[in-house]
Amino acid sequence: MAEASAREHDTLISDTADAAEHAEGQHHPIRIYLIVWAWLFILSACSYLVDYIGLQGYLRWSLILLFMVLKAGLIVAIFMHMVWERWALSWAILLPPIAVLVFVAIMAVEADHTAITRMNFFAGGG
Repeated sequence: MAEASAREHDTLISDTADAAEHAEGQHHPIRIYLIVWAWLFILSACSYLVDYIGLQGYLRWSLILLFMVLKAGLIVAIFMHMVWERWALSWAILLPPIAVLVFVAIMAVEADHTAITRMNFFAGGG
């Protein structure tokens, strides 16, 4: 009986030590956050610069979307601590928005096809 109690005590102590090590591992230097904040500022400035320069068309929208995705990636990776999470948790959080984007792209293609089919049908008189 005393031996079982001693084993439980040792297990409790090792679990507490593991939890303390895990808690210590979760502290990140403020330098990382300041660097990410600076990159977010630079990317935002570049995004505004695209409008200031007066770029037009696909180049403008491609650059704005690129800067937006980069900023969102930095925010998710660092401020939401996804960089330090397990891959399973990362995929569980990131996979649904990726799937939504794929489905939106499929619906956009389908919408174009439907619009063209309707225009051809109604223009032809039946």
